[in-house]
Amino acid sequence: MTDTIRWGIAGPGRMAATMAEAFAHVPNGELVAVGSRSLERAQAFATEHGIPRAHGSYEALAASPEIDAVYIATPHTQHTDIALAVIEAGKALLVEKSFSSTGEDTQRSIDAARARGTFAMEAMWTRFNPAIAAIRELIATGEIGELRAVHGDLTAFRTYDPSDRLFNPETGGGVILALGVYVISLAEAL
Repeated sequence: MTDTIRWGIAGPGRMAATMAEAFAHVPNGELVAVGSRSLERAQAFATEHGIPRAHGSYEALAASPEIDAVYIATPHTQHTDIALAVIEAGKALLVEKSFSSTGEDTQRSIDAARARGTFAMEAMWTRFNPAIAAIRELIATGEIGELRAVHGDLTAFRTYDPSDRLFNPETGGGVILALGVYVISLAEAL
């Protein structure tokens, strides 16, 4: 692996666009490829975000020798198949939350990454937030007493649209996997 980590993004959607823009602030990372089930969508995304290469399948992205790591930004229902292909290719992996649609699929990816010796992580950025780290320290030292319960509210209003990925259970949407995972992750971390 080089000093600069060469990244590929799987999926040309909303989160992928957010991450593509963030690469301007990553001193040791470079976004060099995007993959999609549609070569046309991958090419359009690549053009829009100044990405040098576009792949018309997730398998081609995973197999690309020009990348060291892949960020999976597809709907949850596609995460496992892409993750397993990336792991098999021996590349590091960052998977958008929720890691998968089921505990069994998550475990399959974890087992594969461990067997291959490949880094794999859920992109739960809130776990690294300095305020959360400070809260965890206060709890660990006992400074605020014993933690007995956690009450959470994401306060991220979205207008209901049954066709939107965030609300459609067939694409991994719904209360738990799409947005509620933030509150559950926080409670688990504390």
